[in-house]
Amino acid sequence: MTGTVLVARLDKAGDVLLAGPAIRAVAASAREVVLLTGPYGRAAAELLPGVSRVVEWRTPWIDPAAPPVTGTHVLRLLRVVRDVAPDQALILTSHHRSPLPLALLLRLADTPRIAAISTDHPGSLLDVWHVVDEEADTPEPERMLGLAAATGFELPAGDAGGLAVRHPLPDVGHLTGAPGYVVLHPGVSAPARAWPEENWARVVHDLVRSGRRVVVTGDRDERGLTARIASGAGQHGLSPGPLFAGDWMSEGPTRLRGWEVDEPAFTAGWVDGGSAATGGRGPNGHPGPRDGRPGGHPGRSVVDLGGRTTYPEFAAVLEGACAVVVADEGPAHLAAAVGTPVVGLFASAGRRAPYGVPAVLLGDRWTPRETTWAAARPVAGHPCPASVPSARVVEAVEHLTFVKEVVT
Repeated sequence: MTGTVLVARLDKAGDVLLAGPAIRAVAASAREVVLLTGPYGRAAAELLPGVSRVVEWRTPWIDPAAPPVTGTHVLRLLRVVRDVAPDQALILTSHHRSPLPLALLLRLADTPRIAAISTDHPGSLLDVWHVVDEEADTPEPERMLGLAAATGFELPAGDAGGLAVRHPLPDVGHLTGAPGYVVLHPGVSAPARAWPEENWARVVHDLVRSGRRVVVTGDRDERGLTARIASGAGQHGLSPGPLFAGDWMSEGPTRLRGWEVDEPAFTAGWVDGGSAATGGRGPNGHPGPRDGRPGGHPGRSVVDLGGRTTYPEFAAVLEGACAVVVADEGPAHLAAAVGTPVVGLFASAGRRAPYGVPAVLLGDRWTPRETTWAAARPVAGHPCPASVPSARVVEAVEHLTFVKEVVT
């Protein structure tokens, strides 16, 4: 049994989740695993099985809001590491990041044994210098598991090496209703990855028309986006019913001012959060889908959860979905960690694709962004995500839902 192992994964939440299998391998033979991460990865780090505690440091060469490199900031990390007093450290990185800056700082903090994957010669910075073929497009969880194995850590018997989170997760039935809905997560960390709002609204419309319930999710600063997408479904043919506010799971919804329709089908409809319009009529004037299936109440179709969930609650919302449609990799990895199929509206090489779950990626993986890392806008020749039609998204959802139903 090894003593305390410091595992570093300093990127965002999705990257931290990809490190989960390697962390479990370390935890199988270590007395304590301390995970060093940044503020954008902390919530995911606290959900990982095998992590004893989490310590945080904003990394100047990784953090999106890059703090300046100052003696004071570096000394803060040295104090954190010396307080942990690890017997050894594993630096987990993506294929495009060097572990050597952190390895140098860990040496200055008197870490006795350091392991990492590096394409550059590390000199005396690494005790375990693991070299991999970075052209092989190996999935990142397997790449990091390879480093763990090279350092002497193996997954325990019965652990298949998939992504995972701690259970139990919070009960979110009061937010989503019964499991079996489709989650749409339109938010992105880089504008170049965004799919147009009108496309998202069109997908809401098409999914509801097909008999699906839809849950729109987003961070606190994405509340306006999720509200517009949820309510925008009416612009694509759903007859706009009344907007409701309040607790739809209690004694019934409250009609907002401005709606004078008395049709009974409207009065039982709901869209949580009071920000989305749902329809009362389907094609050719027939009643729309009810309770997510043909034959129930038409309004019970869309719920807007933008800014309304903690990270563990978000994980639980994804776990209750039959499929998740995302435009960014982070939520895709969280969906994979709870076993939910993913429709990805992003270009992703195999190394960063949703791991261990059925997935359909509708972006072109062989794009200039894979080498330029464009963030603000697509580069010349980039197949803009807007080119993906909503019909393909609905088709992918239906395919993945069928696959999940067959498997389960």
